[in-house]
Amino acid sequence: MSPTIHLINPSDVAFGVAVITPRWLFVLAAATGTEWGDPRLVDETLEPLDLASIQAGDVVGIGIHTGNALRGYAIGRAARERGAWVVYGGSHATLYPQEALERGGAHSVVTGDGDLVWAGVVRDCLAGHPSPRYDGGRVSGEQFVSARWDLLPEKRYMWASVQTVRGCPKHCSFCSVWRTDGQEPRQRTVERIVQEVVELRRLGFRFIALADDNFYPVTQEDLAMAARRHDQTRYHELQALRDERFELMEALAELPSDMMFFTQITMEAAEDPAFLNAMRRARIRGALVGVEAVTPEGLKDVYKGFNLAGQDLVDRLRVFRDHGVYILGSFIFGLPSDRPHTFEATAKLAQASGLTFAQFVLLTPFPGTLDFEKWAARPESQAVTVDGIPITTHWLIPQAKRPKLYAPHPVMSMDDIRARTQEVWDQFYGWRYIWQRSAIVHTLKGRLAFVLMSKLYRQMYANTGIATDSARVARSVKAARIFAMLARQLFMGAPMPNLQVPGRARVAPRTTSVPTPVDRIIPVGSITTSQ
Repeated sequence: MSPTIHLINPSDVAFGVAVITPRWLFVLAAATGTEWGDPRLVDETLEPLDLASIQAGDVVGIGIHTGNALRGYAIGRAARERGAWVVYGGSHATLYPQEALERGGAHSVVTGDGDLVWAGVVRDCLAGHPSPRYDGGRVSGEQFVSARWDLLPEKRYMWASVQTVRGCPKHCSFCSVWRTDGQEPRQRTVERIVQEVVELRRLGFRFIALADDNFYPVTQEDLAMAARRHDQTRYHELQALRDERFELMEALAELPSDMMFFTQITMEAAEDPAFLNAMRRARIRGALVGVEAVTPEGLKDVYKGFNLAGQDLVDRLRVFRDHGVYILGSFIFGLPSDRPHTFEATAKLAQASGLTFAQFVLLTPFPGTLDFEKWAARPESQAVTVDGIPITTHWLIPQAKRPKLYAPHPVMSMDDIRARTQEVWDQFYGWRYIWQRSAIVHTLKGRLAFVLMSKLYRQMYANTGIATDSARVARSVKAARIFAMLARQLFMGAPMPNLQVPGRARVAPRTTSVPTPVDRIIPVGSITTSQ
């Protein structure tokens, strides 16, 4: 019997139905090729892995981030015991390749992007001589591999995902993306993006997450600074990136009108009405924006001084809504500057600014971030252990014993911060407030989908991530399964097998000349919300 290639997305919790497709599974499935038949994909957010499916001589690829690394290592060790070749990749493996080799039963670790290197790794494993390390590097946008959506399990995902750009030019202290994916945006070609979106709509997916590090990689300030240089090379590079963003949005606007898109951008996009209007025409109806903190002190804590605070922040967030882009605001609690009143102030601001969704996460020092480096270097952090495991490797602590917060706060206890954070979740996602926010949708079916999605989001990301009561967590998982099954029926559409790629995406015009800076830059500070 010929060997099987397994690709596994580890998870400690399975919900039966997931919100968004784990894109990397289907990209690496395409990168594998067909030389060894179709790979077997396992997403443990749906159902746990059946180890009996892994046989001696198989190749097992496991993608890990910090949160699921421990579960991934357990799978890897078990797969190696069964005689399989074990390979790790993903952001955590990129940061800690030696850890995967020592703790995860790995034969090999792939760092960086797997698009181009993966097939060679599989070939080496099956030949019996894999290398301990493979460096996938950072591939260009033209080299991004399109996912194999024909391998999607039926009726398991609500939204699909397509990537248009990797990398983020920012350097937020709590984020590792700019270190693992780089600060130079690598944009994929419009033609291939739209072709993949069309393929997904043919399968019935109406809602697509544009799974980008930052959909708005070139700000007005970036352009203005580059325009002031004597050497205009950088300006032309940035303008070309911006032009391609508009070209993509124009192509998306030609797709069926029942399609909606969601992405992730920075707050600075609110200064760019032309960009927001293009998003609205493309039906990019939602975006995750990292608000992080509502006070100037909190923003300094996370190196995010380019955000606003207080009423200025409320006004800025409303700009998105005024342009038809509805925001999922992300807030961090547990910052050194937080005080008891910060929680209520955040809850009020989230309501006042018209946020459609919100998430309230506890400050966690993730590897690869500046926050982690500062925290891990402190003697008091190095002195703490849980069951003999240093807290500075908190991802190796069993899930049930893993702390919710990792650094002592100047004025509040960890339990107080956790409890106050839970209260903010409960308040924002109360039934009355959810129904009020659902008014942005104009059909009963749409409002029901909104309500179900809101409750599902809370169950998945609040109770299972913040609650310390195991019974509450178990109830949340059960409730999430029910909400997810109901919501999926409302998000999916009838398949459109004959849908064609729009003409704009097939032709893909390119800019032949670059206008002068004066013609193209909208000065920061002169933006109005009336456009």
